[in-house]
Amino acid sequence: MARSDRLLRLLQTLRTLPSPVTAERLAEETGVSVRTVYRDIEGLRAAGATIDGETGFGYRLVEDMALPPQTFTRTEIEALVLGLGEVKHTGDGELARAAETAFAKITATLPERLQLQAVHAVNRIYKPLPPAEPAVDMAFLRRACWEEQVLKIAYVDGEGRQTEREIWPLSIVYLEQALILLARCCKRNAFRRFRIDRIAGASVTGESFRPHRVSLLREFVAQMIAEEGARPAG
Repeated sequence: MARSDRLLRLLQTLRTLPSPVTAERLAEETGVSVRTVYRDIEGLRAAGATIDGETGFGYRLVEDMALPPQTFTRTEIEALVLGLGEVKHTGDGELARAAETAFAKITATLPERLQLQAVHAVNRIYKPLPPAEPAVDMAFLRRACWEEQVLKIAYVDGEGRQTEREIWPLSIVYLEQALILLARCCKRNAFRRFRIDRIAGASVTGESFRPHRVSLLREFVAQMIAEEGARPAG
């Protein structure tokens, strides 16, 4: 591993793990020797990172040279903690891990007083039951949306009938009781909402619909808003 990559991995580990963290734990997490950790700690310090601690006592990242300093109000910190906590509880594994690393990066840029406010935030999320895992890989669906890849899906409707569709995936929507994939259905040539728990399988076709995702999603959202406005009150 290149030294620059190794230093970045060590820095991210210092951001993420509860402090103080021992050199042995850092070595285990980053896959290097303890002696290398000692050298790399000094390398990070020389590059501008403020790291408290020493051999035998553990280390704590005080000031992160890789991220610009951030200033948030206490209410903004509470909002960040609450939002990232929701993602950790309701998102899939990849999103949950991303929420943890994002929190670590954000708090690493805060002054010590604000770091304590983030760690001891008043607002918390608690959901004893994790969401049900969908049959299709959520990371795969996200990549298909990002990369504007045409998908072939096996979809089971409310009556248990399975059909195959080619779709243009546009966005994933997290509702209270279900996950929804907003997409353009090639068969119907229309926008559709697919419940992700009813997608039995999905694969890429090798085709792309780039660069249409943003404009199509904007059109889809406008259509949904118009439909909601047209519904009779009550």
